[in-house]
Amino acid sequence: MARHTLSVLVEDVPGVLTRVASLFARRAFNINSLAVGPTEIAGMSRITVVVEAEGDLLEQVTKQLNKLINVLKIVELTTEQSVQRDHVLIKVRADAATRLQVTQAADLFRASVVDVAIDSLIIEATGTPEKLSALQSVLEPFGIREIVQSGTLAIGRGAKSMSDRALRSA
Repeated sequence: MARHTLSVLVEDVPGVLTRVASLFARRAFNINSLAVGPTEIAGMSRITVVVEAEGDLLEQVTKQLNKLINVLKIVELTTEQSVQRDHVLIKVRADAATRLQVTQAADLFRASVVDVAIDSLIIEATGTPEKLSALQSVLEPFGIREIVQSGTLAIGRGAKSMSDRALRSA
């Protein structure tokens, strides 16, 4: 199955996320990643959904999403036509003897140390899922205590805006 990233522009009203997510659930799609947030336009939110699906099934779900009243626009964002990033916080064991090594490992991935405790560090990183997986692999020998990862955020490349197109067609 192929990985697909859908950017769904919706009205910012109660229950819209539930309706969108339940549509995927009814079709037995496993959502790999889900991120929701406000857009540059008041009253609109963007839902970024990453799923693994075959083309025909994905097309069916997209058509059904378009029928939902609060859905304004749906765009599939390919990796070539968009910038896609995940965000992660990783708590790593780090005592005085290993703190420098953990910090250097984070620097290799352009990650930042955002909290320091006596026996641990919290590292923040942004990047592709592959980059974040590689960072986790490098940090595992030190002892990962906890990981929190966001869903994928994606935006189309170039001057065109998804919101502009949705407002013109509305």
